[in-house]
Amino acid sequence: MSGKERKEANRSFAVNRPAEHFYHLLERFEAGIELAGTEVKSIREGKANLKEGYAVVKNGEVWLRDCHISSYTPGSHLNHDPLRPRRLLLNRQEIHKLTGGTQERGLTLIPTRLYAKNNLIKCEIALAKGKKVFDRRETSRRRTIDRETAQAIQEHRRRHS
Repeated sequence: MSGKERKEANRSFAVNRPAEHFYHLLERFEAGIELAGTEVKSIREGKANLKEGYAVVKNGEVWLRDCHISSYTPGSHLNHDPLRPRRLLLNRQEIHKLTGGTQERGLTLIPTRLYAKNNLIKCEIALAKGKKVFDRRETSRRRTIDRETAQAIQEHRRRHS
């Protein structure tokens, strides 16, 4: 395996950073995603956006909605619709678990990242619970305190070594 292939194998094409800010991510699932050829090329160019996306369980299938994958520039008139719903490929037990989480417990399915695994595009989705405003402030405050503590420790080590 060459260096380029190895880099491609672990590469994230799109990451939903605001998901960590607005949701408590409880459990993550790896799903395959049903894509058209031009969508795969566009994702590999990094032209995918998960920020407003979500997933729903409908008729025993999981669908990714509002995930924007830009049209492939060299594509012809057969290019895909950027906001079309895309089916996520999970096994039956995982779908039942997601159905229970979304219907009974009132959780949301959020896509967290698109990445390559064994030359296939995978979508990581998470069962998530929405954060309240005070939860977001608390998370921000905790992150600031942790950062300041780490800087103080580094400064202390620098002075005493």
